[in-house]
Amino acid sequence: MQHAARHTDRMPELAPEALTDAQRAAAEAFLAARKTPVFGPFVPLLRSPEFMLRASDMGLYLRYRSALPFRISEFAILIVAREWSQQVEWHIHHPIAIEAGVAPAVAQAIAEGRRPEGMSAEEAAVYAFSTELQRNRAVSDPTYAALVALFGEQGAIDLTGINGYYALLAMTMNVARTALPGGAPPPLPALIP
Repeated sequence: MQHAARHTDRMPELAPEALTDAQRAAAEAFLAARKTPVFGPFVPLLRSPEFMLRASDMGLYLRYRSALPFRISEFAILIVAREWSQQVEWHIHHPIAIEAGVAPAVAQAIAEGRRPEGMSAEEAAVYAFSTELQRNRAVSDPTYAALVALFGEQGAIDLTGINGYYALLAMTMNVARTALPGGAPPPLPALIP
């Protein structure tokens, strides 16, 4: 699933003169809300301008205003990026997660597709919840109870949202074959089933 490394980007950045009025307005609204031009997964999403803006708004909530601590949100994003083998998502969020306090050895284990040793209780609960949700399409009662004990029902819903949102972005970039910036080498190793 390492499409960006092997194939041409299907939906590269659009030239400013090629933007429709709706795309131009969406790009301007994105810049106003995020203080940065359209980037990463939003480049292909700009093909559907209203969808891009709604996705951006959801992402802003899930990253910065959810019931979960920022470090835990970034930790969950790494899990999703690994589950979807999404190189750009990992490239963007790995340094943010490390800066937020995720231990490099924990992030490396996730990159290698292994359950990390030495996780905090919060990380262990989020890891179990996220991997069950991504792999089984459901979460067991003990895993749900452990997560709710730490973060409440809102935390369970927000973590579900983070998993779904970043899976959406990963799917988008996998379909678009979004290239890593500047020809960077793929940061995630290939996993052999």
